[in-house]
Amino acid sequence: MTDPMRGDKAPLGETRDGSNQQRSDAKSARGEVPVEFEKPIQHRHGAGQVASSPDSHVSSQNEPNKKRKRWKKRSRRKNANAPSGSSQNTAISQDQASAANVQSERPAQPQQAEQNKPANQHFKPSHNNNSKKRYNRQNKHSTHQQPLYAALDLGTNNCRLLIAKPMKAGQFRVVDAFSRIVRLGEGLAATGKLSDGAMDRAVGALKICASKLARHNIRNYRLIATEACRQATNGEAFLARVKKETGLDLEIINRETEARLAVSGCASLVDRETQSVILFDIGGGSSEIAAIQFDERRTQRLANHIKSWTSLPVGVVTLSERHGGKDVTQQVFDAMVDEVDKLIETTAPQNMLDFAPSIDTFHLLGTSGTVTTLAGLHLNLPRYDRRRVDGLWLQDEDVDKMLNQLLSWDIETRSANPCIGPDRSDLVLAGCAIMQSIRKRWPSNKMRVADRGLREGLLNDMMAKDGVWRRRRRRRNSQNNQNQTDRSNNTQTNKPSEANSSQANSGKHNE
Repeated sequence: MTDPMRGDKAPLGETRDGSNQQRSDAKSARGEVPVEFEKPIQHRHGAGQVASSPDSHVSSQNEPNKKRKRWKKRSRRKNANAPSGSSQNTAISQDQASAANVQSERPAQPQQAEQNKPANQHFKPSHNNNSKKRYNRQNKHSTHQQPLYAALDLGTNNCRLLIAKPMKAGQFRVVDAFSRIVRLGEGLAATGKLSDGAMDRAVGALKICASKLARHNIRNYRLIATEACRQATNGEAFLARVKKETGLDLEIINRETEARLAVSGCASLVDRETQSVILFDIGGGSSEIAAIQFDERRTQRLANHIKSWTSLPVGVVTLSERHGGKDVTQQVFDAMVDEVDKLIETTAPQNMLDFAPSIDTFHLLGTSGTVTTLAGLHLNLPRYDRRRVDGLWLQDEDVDKMLNQLLSWDIETRSANPCIGPDRSDLVLAGCAIMQSIRKRWPSNKMRVADRGLREGLLNDMMAKDGVWRRRRRRRNSQNNQNQTDRSNNTQTNKPSEANSSQANSGKHNE
């Protein structure tokens, strides 16, 4: 006769105790552990055979999955909260007993031993696989996986870093950036060398730049130093210290390279209808001026159209140290402008001094903290916003108005302005004096503001040299050609089917 719980044959006339012992021995042989619970009400089926109540015949496969999961969670919660030994003495219902019977007859799983451990030792976050897939989908096009380009400019007044990835032709997207006023050239005009405090500030900023560079997948980079390291007698020793403490190997560029990089960084801001431009970059220790003239063969590379250039050995730091930057009166401001006028006369080449473009097709293009400060004052910004400043057009009367306003403010008022701040309050009027001298020499009705410069020029040159924009253009053209080929193939494959259908129709008509 067949046991309804096990499906195998049991000998007739066997007692209740004997049948239970037989099942226990069979389970032990299979490596299973029987579950002990209070005996339910039993019914006799035939001579000498004992079976459980009809409820115990229900298989777990017939129960809903949600009900089984709820029961398992409830049983685990009870076992975790119950004291030791109490689970065997606790009475359970017949439905739970039948489910336990079915579960006890299944092969033992390795995870059952893990479930007996405390919760804090085997806890795992839920949905690990799904979260990992989401993470991979989100980081499929992450900037950490794509090669990036980095440019660092250590100037007389600022330390700037820019990390970007190339986009469509001639453009890139900024991934990370850093800028800090370090005043590396402080006291340089008087002593001829970099002071210890200035070098310490610069090294501290460069350490931050080094950590940012280490966090990204940099394909190509260029790290430059400008006027302060060019003039200082201990400039080379300072760069050796920088390499030892930060790992950054900076190169000192000459003035011509600095002027070309400034032009390359501002190429996209030149008006298309413009025939000539005077671009100036007012730095901390030097100021670069480039005369740009377009001809019939106009290209997007602005540096190819430089007619003449010059680099004035004066900047906002050196000029403010000589004339004072805190209490600047109209007389002091005029003296600073006269000094710059003389430097232009003695430094600029003759063809640049004779450069007199038509005022209708000519404009100034300024890239410096001085020009961006004037733009922020003109917009009356509560906080400096590069998106609103970069590319802004200023009329000639607007610039005069901002100059007069700055000359009427004392040092405290300039420091309180959010577009100037205390770090630039003693430098802004020195920069305005350099700009005013350029405006006098090459007058124009309008001036465009550029919040960009050497870093953008470095990035443009590196990306153009590596040909990343050409590869993107070729890839896009190949995709377009492939799409056109697919469309033509589809058109050709559709034509025979139409011809066959027309022939079939004509055949039917003839029949």
